[in-house]
Order: sequence, then C-alpha cells, then structure tokens
Amino acid sequence: MQQQQQQHQMFKAALLALIFLLAAVSTTEAGKKEKPEKKAKKSDCGDWQWSVCVPTSGDCGLGTREGTRTGAECKQTTKTQKCKIPCNWKKQFGAECKYQFQAWGECDLNTALKTRTGNLKRALHNADCQKTVTISKPCGKLTKPKPQGKFHLLKVA
Repeated sequence: MQQQQQQHQMFKAALLALIFLLAAVSTTEAGKKEKPEKKAKKSDCGDWQWSVCVPTSGDCGLGTREGTRTGAECKQTTKTQKCKIPCNWKKQFGAECKYQFQAWGECDLNTALKTRTGNLKRALHNADCQKTVTISKPCGKLTKPKPQGKFHLLKVA
C-alpha cells in the first residue's frame, strides 16, 4: 500500500513537471514570434515617397506611379504601383485632387466673367493639393425664361 502511494506521488510530480515544461516551451515560442530585431531593421527604412499617377493612355484612367525610400538596410528602395485617376475629376487643379465647388457668382460686367470657389474635398495618394481654388468662365449671353407649360404648339404653315 505504501508503495502504491509513492508511485501515485511520483506520477503527480511527473505530471506537474510535464505541465511546467510545456508552459515554459510555449512561453519561449511566444517570445520568438515577436522578433524585435526585425522591427528595428524596418525603422532604418524611410517612408515611401510616391510620384503622381501617370495614366497609361490619355489624361485619366488606369496608370502607374513610382515609389522610392531611403535606408541602408532596406531590401527594396523602389517599386511601381498601379493607380487610377478618375475621369470625372477637374484636371485643371491636379488629377489627384477633388474639390467641392460653390454656386457660380454673379457676372462681373467689367471682365465679363463669373467665378466660383472650391474647397479641397479629397486628395488621392497624399497628393500635394491646394486647400482652396477659384475658377472663372465667361458669363455667356443672357437667356430668356422658358415657358412653364409642358407642351408647345407649333403653327404649321
């Protein structure tokens, strides 16, 4: 009976030692996954600096842009990325800048132009965009008010 108790205690001790060993191994592996050395190498690399998007054909649509970064330990210092310039954006202020425009102002009789202001709404790929832009266009001829009815009768000669 005493021998059985000793075997039982040794079995408990072996089981506890196994659990302790497994916990120590999993803690060691968890520490290896962090790899602080690699994080230090990444900080040696500078941030990516991107050129403007250059359309493949025309002045909008799909294209590419070049990225560069500095750093002695960087594996990659240049790369090309696909990009897209929306065709409905005003190219006058940069194809990667989109503005929200106010209504057209009154016609300036001295210049025969009317103007409106646009505030920056969105910039693609951290583009360098002006915060506010102003555009002008000719006033055009004055138009007569249109009739209110839905149908217009024409006289046939």
